[in-house]
Amino acid sequence: MVREGQDEEEEEEEEMMMMAAATTKPAWLEGLIGETFFSSCGIHESRRKSEKNVFCLLCCLSVCPHCLPSHRSHPLLQVRRYVYHDVVRLSDLEKLIDCSYVQPYTINGAKVIFINQRPQSRAKVSSNVCFTCDRILQEPFHFCSLSCKVDYLVYQGDDLSSILYRIDESDFTFASLRMDGHDQFGEISTMEDDADDIMVISDQSEQGNKSNKKEKKKKKKKESNYFPGMVLSLGSRRKGAPHRAPFS
Repeated sequence: MVREGQDEEEEEEEEMMMMAAATTKPAWLEGLIGETFFSSCGIHESRRKSEKNVFCLLCCLSVCPHCLPSHRSHPLLQVRRYVYHDVVRLSDLEKLIDCSYVQPYTINGAKVIFINQRPQSRAKVSSNVCFTCDRILQEPFHFCSLSCKVDYLVYQGDDLSSILYRIDESDFTFASLRMDGHDQFGEISTMEDDADDIMVISDQSEQGNKSNKKEKKKKKKKESNYFPGMVLSLGSRRKGAPHRAPFS
């Protein structure tokens, strides 16, 4: 009888361990969500352009452009910045994880996903909000960021391996990084966001807009001396069998 009871306890423990393993975030995902980007690199802080804007999927940490030679053979993911929050291009992120139902945002012609949820300035009422943080979303999306989707699945006890893809290192090579100096998105071509975000964007660009208006007025006044009366007038989801990523 004692042995039978012990067997049942062992089976329950194994089931609990299996469930915990299924909902455990792989190291690269845990690191990406928890890492601090765009802070100065401690090793290269005395050099120009030393902000940590690349995530090494093998070492699971953020690095600056000067660190890249040490990670040249590792899979590398570029992180960008928009309105003080970290984003990743959807075309890159969907090669790693199923991004369905995470609302993308189109910024400067590129679809991006926010890595983490953002604080909200005021409560709103809507029929469609993020399952995790209640941010207003467009239909048919359920999550405002990658972390919101992952946290929700973990809370539900779902198997994360079902949304993870095998990391193909050829997709994240050193040569494929877009190190063009445009790591911070400054303007919007199309922003599919709620009114709260639009207000933030407007506030941030207000000073720049005023200076642009002054510049245009000066230009207009100058040219009017020569021409009186003239008025001068801007991803498909990756398919494949999902399973746990190798870097865990």
